[in-house]
Amino acid sequence: MAAPVTIPAMVSAHSHAFQRDLRGIGERRSQAAGDDFWSWRHAMYALAGALDPDAMHAAALRTYTEMVAAGYGAVGEFHYVHHQADGTPYAQPNAMADAVAAAAREAGIACVLLPAAYARAGYGRAPEGGQRRFYDPDVESFLARVDALEHPHGIAAHSVRAVPADWLEAIAAYADAHDLVRHVHASEQPRELEECRAEHGCSPIELLERTGFLGQRTSVVHGIHVSERDVELLARSGTTVVSCPTTEGNLGDGFPPALAYRDAGVPLAIGTDENLVLDPFEEVRELETLARRERRTRDALLAHHGDLWAELARAGAHSIGLAAPPAPIRVDADHPRLRGVGRADLPLALATCASAAIVLR
Repeated sequence: MAAPVTIPAMVSAHSHAFQRDLRGIGERRSQAAGDDFWSWRHAMYALAGALDPDAMHAAALRTYTEMVAAGYGAVGEFHYVHHQADGTPYAQPNAMADAVAAAAREAGIACVLLPAAYARAGYGRAPEGGQRRFYDPDVESFLARVDALEHPHGIAAHSVRAVPADWLEAIAAYADAHDLVRHVHASEQPRELEECRAEHGCSPIELLERTGFLGQRTSVVHGIHVSERDVELLARSGTTVVSCPTTEGNLGDGFPPALAYRDAGVPLAIGTDENLVLDPFEEVRELETLARRERRTRDALLAHHGDLWAELARAGAHSIGLAAPPAPIRVDADHPRLRGVGRADLPLALATCASAAIVLR
């Protein structure tokens, strides 16, 4: 029997832990409402609207426990369910964030909270359903709550749809002043690009550059629908793109131009996002195979990095601002997924044929 092998733990640089409970429900409700990303959001809002701190803790604990078992060692929790169901603050303003942080400690996963600003449902649109829980009346109120956090954290703007340009500027300035990583959803859906161009006359990535949001400690989540100019701005600023392959496939978002990012030198990390699937090997494999399909070539990310698993883990740790990578994990080299693979070829197998079943608990 082959001895266990130690490899880096993977980092999910983008998670919404509570959305794990959308499995099945999200499919049924979205099909009834038209079956696209925008109708899926109604199911998510309904789920968010029913949470309280105890329910948030329970959902996060289930999700994080499964993450650890699958080979994740750290998570960036993109957190935007801040307030009570009617939109009023809790007596303890960070009650929901505290519940998430407590769940991470109990599950044994390193967690960086990414509290996300939310000002609107979109340009000129009022809140929908459980969305009232996400809102702050002004950016100062949001930043005051971030100031009060007592857990490892960065900061986030939900998206260019959900916050105006002056909020992006304020959040970027705050992150710089406090040496925090900053995250934002961007360029996930074509409609998002259309609305951004109508409001600002530019793409989401160009708006982020214009407002000072891009940078070496910035992560853009998804980055799917981008132009050559967008890729250039991301590369020049040192911004990381966090791809969430199984979620992006489930929501019908599309897939990022991974080879264009590779060629430009844009760092890539992975996230679990809605946590539909908790298997980092599946995320890595899907990212690699999508890159191969992009240009119908096998000369893709794995060929470029050699150890794609380790590179994505490193980029994920950087994305969420970890001072050191999470503790490594052990895998069973005698598992049928790896049996017969030589040690020199193990990094190639991790990215192409492994699964969470190889992780030794």
